[in-house]
Amino acid sequence: MATAGSAPVVNPNPGPAQVSLLADESVLTRAPSQRPPKPEPGRNTNPQAEGGATGLEDLALGAGRIRVDDKRIINCHADLNQLVPFKYDWAWQKYLDACANHWMPQEINMNADIALWKDPNGLTDDERTIIKRNLGFFSTADSLVANNLVLAVYRHITNPECRQYLLRQAFEEALHTHAYQYVVESLGLDEGEIFNMYREVPSVARKAEWALPYTQYLADPHFHTGTPENDQKLLREMVAFYIIFEGIFFYVGFVQVLSMGRRNKMTGTAEQFQYILRDESMHMNFGIDVINQIKLENPHLWTEDFKQELITMIRDAVQLEADYAHETMPRGVLGLNAPMFEEYLQFIANRRCAQIGLPEQYAEVGNPFPWMSEVLDLKKEKNFFETRVTEYQTGGALSWD
Repeated sequence: MATAGSAPVVNPNPGPAQVSLLADESVLTRAPSQRPPKPEPGRNTNPQAEGGATGLEDLALGAGRIRVDDKRIINCHADLNQLVPFKYDWAWQKYLDACANHWMPQEINMNADIALWKDPNGLTDDERTIIKRNLGFFSTADSLVANNLVLAVYRHITNPECRQYLLRQAFEEALHTHAYQYVVESLGLDEGEIFNMYREVPSVARKAEWALPYTQYLADPHFHTGTPENDQKLLREMVAFYIIFEGIFFYVGFVQVLSMGRRNKMTGTAEQFQYILRDESMHMNFGIDVINQIKLENPHLWTEDFKQELITMIRDAVQLEADYAHETMPRGVLGLNAPMFEEYLQFIANRRCAQIGLPEQYAEVGNPFPWMSEVLDLKKEKNFFETRVTEYQTGGALSWD
């Protein structure tokens, strides 16, 4: 089986633009009664019609078989219950890679963490704050992402192989929430304090508040893709969650907790976060490919004004996450300090921009945490306490010895 991360990716700058799928956009301004009829399931004969298939359409006996050219990421009217033939091999391969990297929280030994946490001299107050703050943020964040997938994104992605990956991602988000609960239970933390932190601690609340509106309007049952305005809303939401929420907002917490693991502190918790980071990196890469494929099939959406709006979103998010770094570690700890995180966030924001075809925003910034590049390598990862490289295995546990 191919190793994780080996799937092909979609070029963020595909070259000459294709003809818009909505070239005759005048049809979208007509009254519903004046629009062309929607096609029967099985053929995408009317790409101008509002929205796309859901997979719940009435069966049409005798309808033609699905062709590869019938498939689209959004606004497709082909039968979504037919997985094959594949059009987006990268989506199916990412699904297979995710399945190959299956894990469960209970597989990770928490005994050393429990002993260290119970030892009154085991950790400093600042180190304990880092653990609790990140458990508080992540436990809510992964629930928000799962809700977004199930209630909003899945409904508007009209391609079965992409939906197959989204189903796997939704399971992994539930698995991550399970992992946080497992850590909280193992350490004997106050469950109410951790899981309600997004409504009690401003630095945690601000990131959750930032993300909620994007899910809220896509989850509206009256929202449908199929117009340039609504298609841009979906694309904007994909950038908000995959590029910013999962690709920027998570990274201060990942560095903080994994830094503790590198210092042989809270190694079980760090291992949970290491598995979660691996999953989230794959989620982000899938989202990037979906974004780039939507751009490729709908070049009319990628306007200069829209690109500038996304750049502003990303820059605002970098500042919001930098504020989180300052609030979670007002003093230096673990050899880290907030200014280092500001540079790191600018560094990864530049990479996120490049991955979706936007210009880099921050000049002359480097990576103050080069060891994170090893963790983010999806083909292999470096053991935090040794130098031996461990390849991923289906259903296997990461080796820490």
